Amino acid sequence: MPKVISLSKDDQHQFSKRNCDSLDLLTGLGVEGDAHCGATVKHRSRVRADAEQPNLRQVHLIHSELLSELQDKGFNVRAGTLGENILTKDLNVLALPRNSLLKIGKDTVLRVTGLRNPCAQLDNFQQGLTKACLDQDGSGGVRRKAGVMAVVEAGGTIYVNDVIIVEYPPEPFEALEPV
Repeated sequence: MPKVISLSKDDQHQFSKRNCDSLDLLTGLGVEGDAHCGATVKHRSRVRADAEQPNLRQVHLIHSELLSELQDKGFNVRAGTLGENILTKDLNVLALPRNSLLKIGKDTVLRVTGLRNPCAQLDNFQQGLTKACLDQDGSGGVRRKAGVMAVVEAGGTIYVNDVIIVEYPPEPFEALEPV
């Protein structure tokens, strides 16, 4: 059964986030106390482009299997170091269709909005990490592996070891694109 294995946040715009035992998620805003919390975009490059665009990147989720893959390739990564808020286990976040709902804990619901686009910040953290977070799909296209982004549809408190229940949107499913 998919579950939360680590939670992280940071009130500063830093690459990595601090681990914590719980997160308070605010409806339509994101993670309370995190630099990316807000109804409008908070990622600095996106703010420069248009500070009024909606924040589709309120919560960042990564599957723990990515960390294992990167560790096997010699990268020093652990929970929170790639800037995720929620580290999952047994949930292939990259295979979720757009608008999937993730029910976590008692009350919290996240809506998956798209892929995190690996950027140069990864190489600033550890050389070669950007390339390691990219792959090719079966047709030769780019496959981004650095997790997914979501918005908070229903707020609440989530904890490490909370179960994650996936509710898929109506078909036809929309593939995730970078947001």
